[in-house]
Amino acid sequence: MTSTQVKVVAILTAKTGKERELEQLLRSMTGPSRAEPGNVHYNLWRVRERTDEFVIDELYVDADGAAAHRASPHYQRYLGVINDLATRNPLPLEPLDTI
Repeated sequence: MTSTQVKVVAILTAKTGKERELEQLLRSMTGPSRAEPGNVHYNLWRVRERTDEFVIDELYVDADGAAAHRASPHYQRYLGVINDLATRNPLPLEPLDTI
């Protein structure tokens, strides 16, 4: 079965002294992102023993759901400040064997 879902994992590393500000920004994204009609889940993680490194785990019903997220006001606000707070490495994933 071919999945139409869109999965993205993003790894963000706070710039020196920006850990708290980055965490606040990322926490502000969870509620609005989870409320989007095309969102299946949006989870925020911190790497154990690395208080400056965060992981966002996102899943959308399809490409339109992911595109709506990227067009949302909260995502646009995130884009406006994220490069001042962190380096980011988004990883769009392709399903191989999922349930």
